[in-house]
Amino acid sequence: MKTKKIVVLGSTNTDMVITGKKIPVPGETILGGRFLLNPGGKGANQAVAVARLSAKKGACSFIAKVGDDVFGRETLSRLKKDGITPRLIVDKKEPSGTALIMVDQKGQNIISVALGANGTLCPKDVEPFKKEIEQSALLLMQLETPIKTVEWAAKAANKAKVTVILNPAPACKLPASLYKLIDWITPNETEAEILTGVKVTDAKSAQKATEVFKKRGVKHVIITMGTKGCWCGDCQKLYPCRKVKAIDCVAAGDTFNGAFAVALAEGKSCSEAVDFAQKAAAISVTRPGAQSSVPTRKEIK
Repeated sequence: MKTKKIVVLGSTNTDMVITGKKIPVPGETILGGRFLLNPGGKGANQAVAVARLSAKKGACSFIAKVGDDVFGRETLSRLKKDGITPRLIVDKKEPSGTALIMVDQKGQNIISVALGANGTLCPKDVEPFKKEIEQSALLLMQLETPIKTVEWAAKAANKAKVTVILNPAPACKLPASLYKLIDWITPNETEAEILTGVKVTDAKSAQKATEVFKKRGVKHVIITMGTKGCWCGDCQKLYPCRKVKAIDCVAAGDTFNGAFAVALAEGKSCSEAVDFAQKAAAISVTRPGAQSSVPTRKEIK
C-alpha cells in the first residue's frame, strides 16, 4: 500500500537576514552585521521539515504561489532537491514573497514579511489539488496566505476526514467557522494570547487558553512556549524544552510543526509527537538560517 503524503499549504519566501550583536531600535543604525540570503516562508519551512524528518522520501506535497521571477524559480529547484512534490502556482503580476530578518547574538529575531504572490493564493488556485488534499494523511497550514484559502482547504480536508493542523502564525482574527474545521491548533504563547485573550505564561494559563480554543470547536491544542517548554492540552502537561545553546531561533516553530505533523501521521501519541518535535526544534536553533537549520531524521535518532 502506498504511503499517504502530508500536504503543506502555505507561503514561500526568500529571507534576507542580517545577524549582529543587537537588534537596532527605531532610528538607530548598527554596523558590523553579517548578511545572508536564505530560503524561507512558514509554509516552505514546514514542508522542508516534513520532507527531511519523514521516514521515507517523497512524503510531502507543497501548495504555494510564487512570482514569475528568479526567487520563484529558485524555490522550485530547492523544493525538488528536498524531495518535495511542488504544486506551485505562478503569479504573473506579483513578485515572490520576501522577508527581512534581523537576528541578535542571543538568537532572538524580528521579521518583516512582504507577502507578494503569497497574498494572492486563492481557492481557485488550490482547486486543482483538491483530490490530493482529500487523499492525504494530513493537511498542515499557517496564516501567511489568505484566510479564505486556508478555510477552503480545511473544509476539503475535513469533509474527507483528513487531519487538519493549523499553525496560526502570524496570528490574526479567525472566522468562527474555521475553528470547527481544525483538529490541531499549534500557536506559540504570543499567538495564543492574541487569539484567546489569555496571557499564556505557565501551565495554568495555557490550560485556560486551551479551554477557549476547545469552546470554539478545536479538537486538540498545542502551545509552544519557548524556553518554558510546550503545553499539550490533551495531556494537560507542560513539557520542558531541551537545553541547548541557541544561536538563531528563525524557523524553530516551523521545524516543530513539521516534525509534529510527521509524528502524528505516523500514528504516534501526542506526547511522543511533542518529544519528536522538541528534539527537531532544539537542533534547529543551534544553526543559522531557516530551511538550512532544519535537521534530518537521522540527526533526531
